Amino acid sequence: MKKFFALLLALVMSLSLVACGGGDTANEDTSTDDTATEENGGDTATASDVEIAVVLKTLASEYWGYVKAGCDAAAADLGVTVNVVGPGAESEIEQQVSMIEQQIGAGCDAIIVAPNDAGAASGALASAIGSIPVLSVDTNVGIEGQTSFVGTSNVDAAKEGGLWAAEQAGEGANAVIIYGQEGDNTSNMRREGYQAACDEAGVTVLDALSGQNTTDGATKTMEDLLNAYPDQIDIVLCHNDDTAIGAMNACKSAGVDDMIIVGFDGNASAVDLILAGEMVKATVAQQPYEMGYQAVEAALKAIKGETVEEVINAPVTVVTAENGQEYLDSLAAMQG
Repeated sequence: MKKFFALLLALVMSLSLVACGGGDTANEDTSTDDTATEENGGDTATASDVEIAVVLKTLASEYWGYVKAGCDAAAADLGVTVNVVGPGAESEIEQQVSMIEQQIGAGCDAIIVAPNDAGAASGALASAIGSIPVLSVDTNVGIEGQTSFVGTSNVDAAKEGGLWAAEQAGEGANAVIIYGQEGDNTSNMRREGYQAACDEAGVTVLDALSGQNTTDGATKTMEDLLNAYPDQIDIVLCHNDDTAIGAMNACKSAGVDDMIIVGFDGNASAVDLILAGEMVKATVAQQPYEMGYQAVEAALKAIKGETVEEVINAPVTVVTAENGQEYLDSLAAMQG
């Protein structure tokens, strides 16, 4: 955990800032430290005057819980108020747009968004550009005038996972890709990375279908793929860990027990399966906790008028049976 440091404000705010929270309280969390103050030229300002909104894709998943934990930790360390909200599912695009609009309308000092749909999020954020810092986390909104993007190159990360699977399966293997929601930018980039890995390693991609970002959706998709390509599939490259679990469930139901399934996100549930010797053999682990922390940190710098990099890269690792326990230990430490 990063050390707590005192918040230094360059200017004393002339107006009292109102809370950055929407009318929709579902899936919402607020982290704040009201006691931190710092003198600036003889004046004082409470750190909790700074209020940052974070609108994630959802709070109903393990992965986004880690992002939220990082945001909460930054709020405590930096002494600022951070309101974290998210819709009930990643498919709830309109609900996320409404949350973005609510947070901006309530008067936050900066907003951080992980868009479910980049185009829809851009439209909702347009009014904030030039007025407050606007940042993306995990998935890039890509709106003109955006302050910063904090996240991972999904293309490069997926390619790492694909190359690992290709090495395990050997030359001449066949793969299928189960990507995420149709039109989702993150899904497109991960699919691109998997395809690039297969092309480079000489692996044939038999098909690529959407699993709708869910375990049940991926189960149905994998059933269709097994029926279309019986006894031909060696590798399943998945959009996320929920998708990987769905693919595994379909394989088990079909009596298949020798598949190499690769997930994405590094969720503890997937790593547990890897360590147990299940067909989920690897997961491409981002650093969601660190991304959440860095996004809040960058937003605060922007509020203070400091220079913020346009892209802040977060590293990835391919978690396998060899490093899985070490990775789980690190996740436990992040959660305190």
